[in-house]
Amino acid sequence: HLDNLQPARTCPMTDKEREIAREWFLLTTKPVIYACNIKEDDLGKDEDSLPGVADVKAIAAGENAKVLVISAKIEEDIAQMDDEERDMFLEEMGIGKSGLDRLIAECYDLLGLISFLTAGPDECRAWTIVKGTKAPQAAGKIHSDIERGFIRAETINFSEMIACGSVAAAKEKGLLRSEGKDYVVKDGDMIYFRFNV
Repeated sequence: HLDNLQPARTCPMTDKEREIAREWFLLTTKPVIYACNIKEDDLGKDEDSLPGVADVKAIAAGENAKVLVISAKIEEDIAQMDDEERDMFLEEMGIGKSGLDRLIAECYDLLGLISFLTAGPDECRAWTIVKGTKAPQAAGKIHSDIERGFIRAETINFSEMIACGSVAAAKEKGLLRSEGKDYVVKDGDMIYFRFNV
């Protein structure tokens, strides 16, 4: 397969062969995202009708890879704007999210990652974990003592909290949940860990 210049990620393998190949650390086993840079005038048009994009999508489909269509010129313009100006520009263009934001989301998805949030009086912070991580192990990302002494996780999804206006308002509406050791953390969860060591 490799002698035929095919990437290792497309090679059909049994679980045992895949386990052996993993030890070789082949670069072509890594997941891939292809970026298609289009003209700013082509933004918003049917992507498959643009020169080259359909070809790249066909190649990516054969490799189980992803494709991100962006306009580097637009991204350069967006990077130089302040937040308010950027949001207005994205809305006017009908884009929704910048290419950088979409790239980050695609990378997280491709690597099987999610984020959860913690908030306190001094800071709000995002923590990256693997999809399927349970609450105690997520707490361990912050500090091993929190994982070791885990009691429960008080959680609410960030978008629900924003809709309520504050954690206190969400708590009054009964949206703040108390979850145990078997709770699988979801993307965008805001969590306050209760622990005792």
